Amino acid sequence: MSNVLVVSGSPSPTSKTELVGDHITRRLAEYEWHAGHLRVRTLPPAALLHADAADPAIATALDQVSRADGIVLATPTYKASFSGLLKTFLDLLPQYGFTHKAVLPLATGGSAAHVLMLDYALRPVVHSLGARHVVQGFFLLDKHMAHEDGDLRIRPESAEMLDEVIEQFRKALVATS
Repeated sequence: MSNVLVVSGSPSPTSKTELVGDHITRRLAEYEWHAGHLRVRTLPPAALLHADAADPAIATALDQVSRADGIVLATPTYKASFSGLLKTFLDLLPQYGFTHKAVLPLATGGSAAHVLMLDYALRPVVHSLGARHVVQGFFLLDKHMAHEDGDLRIRPESAEMLDEVIEQFRKALVATS
């Protein structure tokens, strides 16, 4: 059984990015995999900013990454890049913290003009962390999502493409196991 960790890097408690992370967690659990969701914004801010790996919450989060076979990075797009909160967390990982892991980069944003941030901003960081396999990333437009009654609704055309990306990630997980 694979162990997957979704890491969402939105600072907002009402984040659609976190809802996408929850959606991915549920979808991966359908394959009878253990899928957890780490919301970086819930980590202690002082410990995170001071790179205090001895802090119990930070140590637990780093251990979750270490034990995962696959990582899903979910981030909102800010200033044509991924969130600083996610970057701060990734900076805490060991140099090759993604070695032997499959990684799925996901981003949300208001404009398709920022879609390349996955390849030009996030992917190089993921590769520098030694990821074994980085599947094709996915950019989900804000206008294709709605938060209704506590659930995330994704427009069918985006939901279908997201399902394809999840399937690619599933195959990468099987191949790296």
